[in-house]
Amino acid sequence: MSTAAADTPARTGAALERYYQFHSRIYDATRWSFLFGRESALMRASCVARAQRILEVGCGTGRNLAGLRRHFPHAHITGVDLSEQMLAIAAKKIRDDQTTLLRRSYSAPVHPDGKRFDLVLFSYALSMFNPGWEQAIDAAWEDLAEGGCIAVVDFSHSNLAWFRRWMGVNHVRMEGHLWPYLGQKFVPLLDERFTAYGGVWQYGIFIGRKQR
Repeated sequence: MSTAAADTPARTGAALERYYQFHSRIYDATRWSFLFGRESALMRASCVARAQRILEVGCGTGRNLAGLRRHFPHAHITGVDLSEQMLAIAAKKIRDDQTTLLRRSYSAPVHPDGKRFDLVLFSYALSMFNPGWEQAIDAAWEDLAEGGCIAVVDFSHSNLAWFRRWMGVNHVRMEGHLWPYLGQKFVPLLDERFTAYGGVWQYGIFIGRKQR
């Protein structure tokens, strides 16, 4: 998506809501073919975070909520997403009373009554916050308890201009812009890139710890 000055987070949010009115219907059936590294990110996060309170930003249809529940069976999990259609699908997958869904944008912290989270997960969300990705990372820092962890799995970059343009049509920015800022805000525990489809693009996994 363009990052021109005319764009605003509200405008971006409205565009994404329209996008997912259709894509929510086919999301789970299609995204497995290119949203790589999601289970690996959950597994690696579970190795470094003893989480009792977890937030997933951009929880979508709830796929990762189920994975978080497997890795953190006793945690309270909160999922945040702007799309009503995606959250409706996620709500059908929830089988416990320790998971909460919130419909809202993520430009400010969501922790209630000062109860911060031990783990914040972004799974293929930040690359679609254009503008707003820096605000979301800053909000995650505020939402995390001291010593808490952030886990990010997302598109990184592509050397193919046509592919970057095509991903831009689908609201994804692929310029490798996420990782330096994450490394500035958090102490990196894991910061790796992986190749997809023989080099058509790269995706990354970042796990970092909050320390003042």
